[in-house]
Amino acid sequence: MTPHEPEATALLLATCGLLLGVSVIFSRASQRTGVPIALLFLAVGMLAGSEGLGHIAFDDYRFAFRIGTLALALILFDGGLNTPLSAVRKVMAPAGVLATLGVVGTAALVAAAAHGLGLGWGEGLLIGAVVSSTDAAAVFAVLRGSGLQLKRRLGVTLEIESGINDPVAVILTTVLTQNLLTPGSAAGLRIPAEIAVQLVMGTAVGAAAGYGGRHLLGKLALLSGGLYPVMTLSLGLLAYGVATLVHGSGFLAVYLAGLLLGNGPLPYRTGLLRVHDALAWLSQVGMFLVLGLLVYPSRLLEVAWIGLGIALLLAFIVRPLVVALCLLPFRYPKKEVLYIGWVGLRGAVPIVLATFPVLAGAPGAGRLFDIVFFVVVASALVPGATVAWVTQRLGLQSKEPPAPQAVLAIESRQPLQGELMSFYIDEALVVTGMPLEELPLPEGAAVTLIVRKNRLVPPRPGTTLEAGDHVHLIAAPEDRGFIQLMFGRPEEE
Repeated sequence: MTPHEPEATALLLATCGLLLGVSVIFSRASQRTGVPIALLFLAVGMLAGSEGLGHIAFDDYRFAFRIGTLALALILFDGGLNTPLSAVRKVMAPAGVLATLGVVGTAALVAAAAHGLGLGWGEGLLIGAVVSSTDAAAVFAVLRGSGLQLKRRLGVTLEIESGINDPVAVILTTVLTQNLLTPGSAAGLRIPAEIAVQLVMGTAVGAAAGYGGRHLLGKLALLSGGLYPVMTLSLGLLAYGVATLVHGSGFLAVYLAGLLLGNGPLPYRTGLLRVHDALAWLSQVGMFLVLGLLVYPSRLLEVAWIGLGIALLLAFIVRPLVVALCLLPFRYPKKEVLYIGWVGLRGAVPIVLATFPVLAGAPGAGRLFDIVFFVVVASALVPGATVAWVTQRLGLQSKEPPAPQAVLAIESRQPLQGELMSFYIDEALVVTGMPLEELPLPEGAAVTLIVRKNRLVPPRPGTTLEAGDHVHLIAAPEDRGFIQLMFGRPEEE
């Protein structure tokens, strides 16, 4: 170790800490300004880059690719953990069509648009493939991090599409990069077979990791609750790595593993989900910072008119047209089709995919990377910054009750007998204004806590339920249906 090694390490850690802290502080401006949070993280990375205020020289595309892949795996795993399987079953068919035929259609139309703007067919097809999939990180950040409460089917359709559409985009990008390196090759003829193999193998590995993980977590008796998130993290990383090694889709596998784990009995569920939520946010901040460091703003100006043209065509024509055609058999209301067509957010995935041709040494790959980056930034501003306004304008908010100020949770390694349920007390409910002792609760059921605005109200005799309360109660699983008749649909924890 050289004498200056500790100082260099300290400087690196301090720089990382500063960039992460600034990014988090900037994120507060996202809801006030309407600018997507991912774009703010990218902006911090660009400001810290070689042409920004920080003057950090960084052009390691291989490192950025690896960081981006790891971050996307963690974000998809967290997304799967928090997605109800019952909702997935209802939208799997339309989301699957959007994630396959929709991606191919988007790539083809964007390629035609790029060719019309002066690019060759090889470059145009590659750009179309790179920007063809929506981005899970951007979609999850907007739908879950912005406070939007979309109708359940609509929100889950967007999330599932973004969670499973990466395999097709990855295959298209890989094959078209090969074609750019060796013009005239017949690699494109293998695309349908490769897509089928990726989907089948990714599904198989993800299902094995999810169901196997459920069994393993049920049998394990670890020394500390803090070790369980480490175990689930290992399952997610294994799902991605094994699926990729057997020529399957790692992104599909890790999302499916999270989905199956999250819909089973998890030890210390609340704390475990909180850890993965923090990991997903850390991944998102770190990924966009690194991708922002790669960019030279002066080079973006050279491709601005091409990038802007592709972004506008993608947002106003290509995405809405493809979505309308894909959803035609599923009879979505026109407002929802229009909304899904508009909220086709691009983010980290296209930028990470744009590093493929750079790493492969394809001709013109640097210019292609700059065009894709510009498209992502423009797309984040055009559809991304208007998502909240469009949601309200089309009247697509769900009628969900407001979130409680406090959430009651029970942490346990083993599944417990009985359920903890939470309900919002609407003024139209029969139980509104009723004293607790008069509630016709089944035997063994009891109210455990009432959250009233910013107060915790203990459930004493004589306490009356008021409109706007959030009530937490414990009951046997077989009494769930009867209690729902009294209080309505349970809140999502």
